[in-house]
Amino acid sequence: MRIGYLDGSRLRRGLIAGCDYVQQQRAELNRINVFPVPDGDTGTNLALTAAAIADRLRGSSSESVGIVAREAANAAIMGARGNCGMILSHFLLGLANHIGNRERIETAELADALRAAVDHVYRSLESPVEGTIITVMREIAEEAQQRSIDDFAELIDHLVARGQAAVACTPELLPALARAGVVDAGAKGFVGIIEGIEARLKGAPIKVPVAAAAEPEAPPAAVAEFPGESEKYRYCTEALVEGTALPDADVIRAVLREFGDSLIVIRSNGVLKVHVHTDEPARVFGYLRGVGKLLTHKAEDMRAQHEAIERAAAAHVRLARRPVALVTDSACDLPDIAARAHGIRVVPMSLVFPDRVLRDGVDITADEFVEHMHAGDRATTSQPPPAAFLEAFKGAAEDGEAVLAVIISAALSGTFASAEAAARNIEDARITLFDSRAASISQGFLVLKAAELAELGWSPDDIVRELDRVRSQSGIFFTVDVFDNLLASGRVSRGKVMIAGLLDIKPILEIDNSGKVAPLAKVRGRNNVLKRMLDILQQRVPRDAQAVRFGVVHVGAPEVAQSVADEIERLWPGRDIFTVPATPVLSTHLGPGAWGVAWQWED
Repeated sequence: MRIGYLDGSRLRRGLIAGCDYVQQQRAELNRINVFPVPDGDTGTNLALTAAAIADRLRGSSSESVGIVAREAANAAIMGARGNCGMILSHFLLGLANHIGNRERIETAELADALRAAVDHVYRSLESPVEGTIITVMREIAEEAQQRSIDDFAELIDHLVARGQAAVACTPELLPALARAGVVDAGAKGFVGIIEGIEARLKGAPIKVPVAAAAEPEAPPAAVAEFPGESEKYRYCTEALVEGTALPDADVIRAVLREFGDSLIVIRSNGVLKVHVHTDEPARVFGYLRGVGKLLTHKAEDMRAQHEAIERAAAAHVRLARRPVALVTDSACDLPDIAARAHGIRVVPMSLVFPDRVLRDGVDITADEFVEHMHAGDRATTSQPPPAAFLEAFKGAAEDGEAVLAVIISAALSGTFASAEAAARNIEDARITLFDSRAASISQGFLVLKAAELAELGWSPDDIVRELDRVRSQSGIFFTVDVFDNLLASGRVSRGKVMIAGLLDIKPILEIDNSGKVAPLAKVRGRNNVLKRMLDILQQRVPRDAQAVRFGVVHVGAPEVAQSVADEIERLWPGRDIFTVPATPVLSTHLGPGAWGVAWQWED
């Protein structure tokens, strides 16, 4: 069938197919990843970037090719991981900028857009290296411009063929690839996206090639030596910054160039994404906090990753690209961009309505659930089944030598027992379960701390010991605006509700050291709650605490949450503050208007 134009629907379907296809190649791309560092993470990084794009486009319905291209670019920037993910983001940004507001484009216009995307990539990189993903991008764009074809279905065949040939030639351009006997992983992954688009256009099943499913005993990523002379720095450092007055990308590059190499900077629509290899990630994060709000940040020890790969190869077991992989449940209230940035697998809990069951954060968002509550819809909650944890554990075991799961307080939910049941059914993976004795963003902070330590190469036992220490000086307390939900859940009596309503009493509750909800204080009048909460917070967290982060969680009360965050910033300036909507499984017990404050003090 001839395809004469590309509109929003066609571009969206094609990109989703391409992104889904490259995610299936994750293990193979990790296996052959030897450049610039043999840390076996290109497949994971590209898969996570592609998942962010596909997830965003699945929620889109625009018929404009320009709007869909922009949505894909924005999603890529927010979810970009690693060199390849950052370069793919630049490519999509250049493509979207050239397409602009067009409703549809023809083949010649796509060729021009591809050329513009490649030019944008080359302008944006400090030191473009041929034989990598950028070479394949360039050759595909050249092929599009050389072909006078008005049929997208025919054109995509030529682009795939040219891309595959360019991938096959990458060892001729990079000695590290030739020595390892592999092609460039990022280049192969990019062509995988185009192959997925081709399969979607032809209506063919999208299957991983047989060669990609096999894993030899000694993966090239494990055999290749760590390039100690060319790769001078240890930490693959990434950050996402938001702000209304962010410096130009060139200004950011000029500063961060002094901190390391492999520098890639993207600035678009009020966000800044940075990737750099450095020995001073704390200095990088410190500088970025001064230019905007630091939404996510990570520093991954590339040497620790390579050592994990070597150990896996020596033991003749599956390829593991990091010492520890993280799993949690959706009660953690960890922002999606933070979970993606650290590769954390989140197992969804369930909302049970009279006529359907929805997965928390997958089938229903926090904002959508608040609308249900305002409409009078009631739901109960359900813990994830062991099968959901089993799937998450198996996926995490593909990434890590060991798996650490940080779970909502066992005193609040049967989720921990569900995770235990799943762990007992996995024989070939080391799984450690940690009862957070927390919920909401307080649990999320423990997950985040565990991920940060895992990225530095810590063992599961050492991480658990540190989480125990940090948990002892962390916590969360919250207040509710209405009592209907607590009453419906049986957590308060009807008599207490009547008295509280008559006296205008607002309770302040906390999750105590045992992981249970306990009363903390009572306040007369809604306007007095914030002051009392801040007084309690100052009793728990010293004003001079340095390694501390705060969270403000709310149920349909963003204005209140922002005012609370502003007060925390005034009292503890320069600290990380997360402001997040409460997950539906917590909102169903707290009700509209509820809000809370969490802290994690690490000094």
